[in-house]
Amino acid sequence: MNYNEHIATAIEYIEENLKNDINIADCANIGGYSLYHFLRVFKDATGFTPADYIRKRRLSEISKEIIKGNEYISEVAFSYGFNSKENFLRAFKSEHHILPSEYKSAENSLKLYERFTFDVLPFCVTPKIITLEAFQLTVYKSDEDYTPKFWNKYNSKKMSLNLSNGKIVKDYGVCVWNINKQKLDYYIGIKTQDTNGNLSNTQKLTIKSGLYAVFATPVTTQSDFVNTIHKTWEYIYNVWLPSSAYNHATGYDFECYIEESRTFSEDIYIPIKRD
Repeated sequence: MNYNEHIATAIEYIEENLKNDINIADCANIGGYSLYHFLRVFKDATGFTPADYIRKRRLSEISKEIIKGNEYISEVAFSYGFNSKENFLRAFKSEHHILPSEYKSAENSLKLYERFTFDVLPFCVTPKIITLEAFQLTVYKSDEDYTPKFWNKYNSKKMSLNLSNGKIVKDYGVCVWNINKQKLDYYIGIKTQDTNGNLSNTQKLTIKSGLYAVFATPVTTQSDFVNTIHKTWEYIYNVWLPSSAYNHATGYDFECYIEESRTFSEDIYIPIKRD
């Protein structure tokens, strides 16, 4: 067995026992490592400790079951090893920053974790190059350190409907690098023309006119939607921009999607200029 096969064997054991008690020492033994080396090698391979991986996989599978709605949330949680409702609520809220009941009501897309695999398929998205007219957005500024958590809050609290006075409209996620704070500022909102007037805790952003590369994320499932969005952003910055005939221009990068559409593909806009 090589390095990958050892970890793949341990992951196979974990996946088969997500609904059972899992002892990390048993995982190490099955993978052929001492506990000390297993902890190090597993994290190097997957990016997570074994305990984190098990927790994220259980929460992900529970999230899928919640949407199906065939069982009570607490029953699903118990079946995946959470010994109390309180422990599950705490773990879910820590992971997603919303309650399971809010998620079930909104049916929004969460950042879920599928089974880890060493098979990496080629990823490629071909953009359209367009000239965009300027428009204005009314937005909330993110108060989260991780963008998907703010989207969870935005969707579960029906913040889009609050802005639009009950209309289903396209939501925009806008990001820009804050040079002074050395961090990404992120905003979510809708076109100002779709709002019901001035609302508290919002601000206006103007998306400037100009040349944009527009990437439609590959159509996927609800459970893998957020992961596909992340893969597309990584492809844009790490593959497409460095090898294209364009440079990144000043202005806002933004993504837009209608959550209620359940199409699980969004458009990502990147302001560009010719080399």
